[in-house]
Amino acid sequence: MSDEQSTPAAEPPGDVVAQAERSPASRAQVPDDEPTTRTAQFFRDLLSGSWLVTVLAIVIALAVGGILIAGADERVQETASYLFARPADFFGAVWDAVYGAYRAMFRGAVYDFEAASFARAIRPLTESLVFAVPLIVTGLGIAVAFRAGLFNIGGQGQIILGAIAGGYIGFAFDLPVVLHVTLAALGAGLAGAVWGGIAGVLKARTGANEVIVTIMLNNIAVFFIGWLLTTQPFQQPGSALPKSPPIPTDSATYPLLLGEPFRLHAGFLLAVAATVFVWWLLERSTIGFELRAVGANPNAARTAGMSVQRVTIFAMVFAGFLAGLGGSAQVLGTEQVLTAGVAASYGFDALTVALLGRSRPLGTFLAGLLFGALRAGGFLMQSTTTTPIDIILVVQSVIVLLIAAPPLVRAIFRLPAAGRTARTRTRTAKEATA
Repeated sequence: MSDEQSTPAAEPPGDVVAQAERSPASRAQVPDDEPTTRTAQFFRDLLSGSWLVTVLAIVIALAVGGILIAGADERVQETASYLFARPADFFGAVWDAVYGAYRAMFRGAVYDFEAASFARAIRPLTESLVFAVPLIVTGLGIAVAFRAGLFNIGGQGQIILGAIAGGYIGFAFDLPVVLHVTLAALGAGLAGAVWGGIAGVLKARTGANEVIVTIMLNNIAVFFIGWLLTTQPFQQPGSALPKSPPIPTDSATYPLLLGEPFRLHAGFLLAVAATVFVWWLLERSTIGFELRAVGANPNAARTAGMSVQRVTIFAMVFAGFLAGLGGSAQVLGTEQVLTAGVAASYGFDALTVALLGRSRPLGTFLAGLLFGALRAGGFLMQSTTTTPIDIILVVQSVIVLLIAAPPLVRAIFRLPAAGRTARTRTRTAKEATA
C-alpha cells in the first residue's frame, strides 16, 4: 500500500472542530461545559482580535495626550506646587484642562454644540472630511504597496507631482466643465504614477531599495515645485509670490457637495470610490492575488509562475496614481491654487494612516477619517485653550508606536496573544476526538 493510501490527509482545524462538535463521543464527554466553553471562546476571540489592539492603542494615545495637556496647563502647574495641601485643586485643574481640550477638539472635529446655527454646528464634521480626503486616497496607495511587500515612503513627492500636473492643467487650459476637471484629475494621477513608477522600475530592474529611492524623490519633488513657482508659466500675473494663477472654479475644480459656506467637495466621493475599488482589486482580482502573494513570499510567487518584477512595478505605479489623486484633492478641491506647501504633511501622515488601517481598505478609510478629525479639531483646541497643537502630533506618533508594537498593548491590558486562540481551539478539538 502506498503512503498516499495509508496516511490520512490532514484536515484543516476548522473541519476538526466541526467534527468534534458533531461527534456523539465529544457531546457525551462535555455535555454541561459546551455552552460555557463557547462563551469563553467567544471572549477569547474578541480580546485577541487585531482591531481591538488598534482601538486600545488609540485610547492609550489619547491618555498620553491628556497627560501632556495637563502638564502644559498653567493652572495645573500652579496647583501642583501645593498638591499635598489641597489635592482637590490639583485634580480639579487636571480635569478642567484635559476635558476642556478634548471638548474643544470634539467641537472642532465633529459637532459644535455652541454654534449659533445648524450650518455652523455641522461645519466641523465637513472640515474633518475635507482633511481626510488626501489622507485616505494617499493612504490607500501606500497600503497597496505594503500588501506587495514594498515600503513606499514617497507619498509626499507623489502628491506634489500630482498637484503640479493637476494644477497646471487646471489654470493653463480652457476646457468644457466636466472634461476640464476630469482631465486635471487624471493628469494628477498619471503624474503621481510616473513618480511612483520610477521607484518601482529601479526596485524591479536593479534591486534598488525603494525606501531610499522614494525619500530622494520626495526631496526632488520639494525643490522642483519650489523652482517651478519662480518660472513665468507658474507664477500669478502681477505677483512676486511663489503662487500659481487661481484655478477656475467654474470648470476645473471639484464641485462642492453642500455648497457655501462648506468646503466639502467631490473629492470625498472620489475617496469613497477609491476605497471600494482598492478592496475589489486586492480581494477579488487576479492582480490583487498576485500582489498579496508577492508580498507574502516573493520566492514562492516566482516559483508559482508570477512575475515579481511586473507586480512590483504595478504596485508602485498604482500607489503613485492614488497619491497623485490625493494631490488633485488639494489643488483642485481645497486650495484651488498651487503653492509650495500644497502637500503640507499629507504624504507622511498617510503612512501613519496606512499603518493604523493595517493596509486594509476599510481600515485605511476609517484611519483617514480619524486623522482628519484630529487635524480639524486641533485648530479649535489650540485657539480656545492654551494647549499647543503639537499635542496632536504626539498623539499620532504614540498611535503609530503602539500599532507597531502590539505585544506592548496586549501586555498593558493583559490580553491573550493573537495566535493563542487558534492553538487552543485545535488542541481542544484533538482532545475531544481522542
